[in-house]
Amino acid sequence: MRKGSTDRIIENRYQYACAAEDRILRISWHRKSGRSPLQTLYKDDQLEQSSLQATHRRRRELLSSMCHRYTRKRRLLTPDDLRHLVVDDVHELLYCYVPKVACTNWKRVLMVLTGQGKYQDPLEIPAHEAHVPANLRTLSEYSTPEINYRLRNYLKFIFVREPLERLVSAYRNKFTRSYNTAFHKRYGTKIIRRHRQDPSSEALESGHDVRFEEFVYYLLDPKTQREEPFNEHWERVHSLCHPCIVHYDIIGKYETLTDDANYILQLVGADAGIKFPASSKTIRTNNNLTAKFFKNISPFYQRRLFNLYKMDYLLFNYTIPSYLHLR
Repeated sequence: MRKGSTDRIIENRYQYACAAEDRILRISWHRKSGRSPLQTLYKDDQLEQSSLQATHRRRRELLSSMCHRYTRKRRLLTPDDLRHLVVDDVHELLYCYVPKVACTNWKRVLMVLTGQGKYQDPLEIPAHEAHVPANLRTLSEYSTPEINYRLRNYLKFIFVREPLERLVSAYRNKFTRSYNTAFHKRYGTKIIRRHRQDPSSEALESGHDVRFEEFVYYLLDPKTQREEPFNEHWERVHSLCHPCIVHYDIIGKYETLTDDANYILQLVGADAGIKFPASSKTIRTNNNLTAKFFKNISPFYQRRLFNLYKMDYLLFNYTIPSYLHLR
């Protein structure tokens, strides 16, 4: 390697180290100037609690209890485990995004919070831009000391949703929308080839008309996870965000999205003009709509699918849906 190339590598590493140190110093100064969101949360917990504060305390306690009961051995986090943890160094936040649980709007809000004035209104940010990796940093991009610092000192939050409702929402979005041709090609063709008898040549080519029961067979096929991990849109929350290793301070729920989102924005001291976007006007996947999708799924496969997502039910205190026939 030429000397000039070596010098440039050393210079780049030095600049990266200086930038990392500068971030730590700025964060330390920010904390000295006032309470951090994490300090605010637990300081307020010691005072007379509002019903919302009490709700979040109970969610933390239940999650801790379930982790203690069902997790036998803790392990160290790997960089791959941290890919879903978005970092806001300005407000000292870590957000684990879960697809199909308002993650697009949360990414928009974080782009406003971290954008240094570039963005004013979350809804002005196109949905596709919210998912561009370069627009938000994830914890996997930091050094080990920086990761540990943030895990100890930042407010960590996650949003969850009734597991099978989230699954149906993912199916509807990825397999019934004509514009999702990439998913049709990537997953639809494979699902149809394996789980449809006598498929047409058009279906094998485009993968555009996957039926929900075929999607269920694909998820439960042992070959599926042997080949590759689940796509993030139908991966279990406990596998995406590792809530028994990362101690989340706020467990928000899709069912109480507005209240929980406003609570977090209040904790970080966000400007009054920053509002969490309201739900879209499209037909939302709810319990009644989810039940309709399970009408054609046999009790045998219902039971197996529930068991696949059972840990998410336990950790986040969701009850078994009444439309399932598990006995």
